Order: sequence, then C-alpha cells, then structure tokens
Amino acid sequence: MSDITTHHWTASDGVDLVWHETGAGRPLILVHGLFSDAAMNWIKFGHAARLAAAGFRVIMPDLRAHGASGKPHDAALYPKGVLGRDLVELVAQLGLSNYDLGGFSLGSRTVVQGVGQGLAPRRAILSGMGLEGLMGWKQRHAFFIEAFEKFDAAVRGDRHWFAIQFMKSQKVDRVATRLLLESNSPVDEAMLATFAMPTLVLCGADDHDNGSAQALAEALPDATYVEIPGTHTTSVTQKSLGEAIATFLTSP
Repeated sequence: MSDITTHHWTASDGVDLVWHETGAGRPLILVHGLFSDAAMNWIKFGHAARLAAAGFRVIMPDLRAHGASGKPHDAALYPKGVLGRDLVELVAQLGLSNYDLGGFSLGSRTVVQGVGQGLAPRRAILSGMGLEGLMGWKQRHAFFIEAFEKFDAAVRGDRHWFAIQFMKSQKVDRVATRLLLESNSPVDEAMLATFAMPTLVLCGADDHDNGSAQALAEALPDATYVEIPGTHTTSVTQKSLGEAIATFLTSP
C-alpha cells in the first residue's frame, strides 16, 4: 500500500516508538503479535486496506522491541506491563477519546493490559488469543524461552521449529524480545472484568496455541466469538480476518 504513513514518537522512558497509519475516519488501533510487526500482521495481507475502505483511520504501532520501534537492551526499559503502558501513552499522544482497539496474539494481551490500565475503547477485538493464553502466561513464556535456547539447534519436527523460523524470517532482536517477554505477566479475572465494551473474539479454527478462544469469549462480559480458517500462523493471512473485524466494527 502506497498510502501508509509512518510516524515516530517518544515514550515516557525515552524509547523511540513508531506507528503506521492509513485511511481516514473513525480511529482504529490494531496491535500486532509477538516477533511480528504492523506490516506483517495488518498491511501485507490487506487487512489495513480493507478497514480503511470501510471508513477507518487505521493506526498500527510497532511494539517496543519490534519492527521499526526501538529495541533497547537495558532490562530497566522493560518493566511489567510496559506494552500496555506504551499503548496508553500512544492513545494520549494521538489525543484520542473515541476509538476502537484490537490486537492479534501478543497484541490481544497488550489490548487487555491497556484496558486494565484505563483505556476505554468503544469496541475491542481480541484475535489469535484464548483464555489460557491470557491467564496461563507461564506456559507460553516457557515455550518461547526454550525457542530462544534452541534457536540455532532445533531441527524440523521440534515443536519450536516454526516459531524459530518465523523469528529468523523477521530478523528479530533476540536480546530485546527476550527482555520484553520478561515484562509480561498473567492476566487476572479482575482485568477481564474491565471489558465492559462489546468485544470480538476472533480465532482460526485450528489455532490452539493460546488455548480456547471460545472460553475467552464466555469469560468476558459482552463478547462475540467468530471462527475463521487457519492456524495461529495462517489465520492472520486470511482475508476473512479483516472482513470479520470490519463487519463487527460497522454493525449497529
């Protein structure tokens, strides 16, 4: 897409962060997943273009330690909940008061953190995420730490193989992303209870990486569960992901 613009801003701790945007209209913030970036999750497969065509100003940050954003190697710059804090600060930076907010995988966790820290979008989207992935973070954390440790040794057939290949394709900064992993913590029931806004829980039919998306929808006060084709890796490539988000956000 030629109409994507890229903007830099400085977080409260001095880290340079980036957001990309396209379209005009109602603000919609979309947050990408772990080891990915805005281009991979939202732009490459047409979701940003679809949502811009539906009348949205699509705002897509690159998370700390990802994409074009800063990747510091100082552990002090990765306190608990830092991604939620960055998201809160971005909303303030943009001066938004009436907006929608969504994420994929780690982006969904970041949305939950942001709402837990005071964000109040009109509607929310949690995609590529299940209840266990939010509330049982220790297991996912251990998986990724093992992937880092096997980065140069894992062979095809190893359960970490695809995660490692994706990290290599994205040229991730392993020092920065490992520090970022340590900043995450399990979500508790009180944080989920803050989701008073209508929420779309969207997940691939064969995506079980983060547990049950249907259970997550049932745990939220006002959620709708929608299933699309694909695994955790392939669902984000499906046209139906952007279509489902557009339908949810434009419905009465």
